[in-house]
Amino acid sequence: DTPFGGVHVNTDQTTATDLGLPVYPGAQTVTDDDKHKSADVRAGFGEWQVRVRVISYATSDSKEQVTTFYKKALGRYGDVIACQGNSPVGTPTTTAEGLTCADDKSGKVQIDREDYGSSKDGLELKAGSRRHQHIVGFENPQDGKTRFSLVALDLPTEVEKNAGKSD
Repeated sequence: DTPFGGVHVNTDQTTATDLGLPVYPGAQTVTDDDKHKSADVRAGFGEWQVRVRVISYATSDSKEQVTTFYKKALGRYGDVIACQGNSPVGTPTTTAEGLTCADDKSGKVQIDREDYGSSKDGLELKAGSRRHQHIVGFENPQDGKTRFSLVALDLPTEVEKNAGKSD
């Protein structure tokens, strides 16, 4: 912390409930390496604030079963879009709040899906707005288990102000 702002990182204390999402029935948290530990990262300088909360899970159920469960759960945050990499899968392709599958490279905040455990070109379910996103990102299966991360992103207000503008 400084008089101008600070950075806070908490690991292994975040739960699905903290993110506003339910835990998939029978799923277990993944803690087999530093990349998969739960985290709550906040950085702020004045009015500029960003927060990323993530927790990873694994289940023996199929990706399709997990996808169906989380499409319904994410619905509380508005339209749900499915993304394969940066491309939409099916409809809708954009939420009513303006969230898309494309990575926003024009903003000053860059969150890479690999930073929260999701595969670069893997399936993601997204709901919310460009500024307040809830994401379920899938990894490549390991040991016969479906692995996925629950993510809540709270981005600076400039993300909404710069929507549709390019540098």
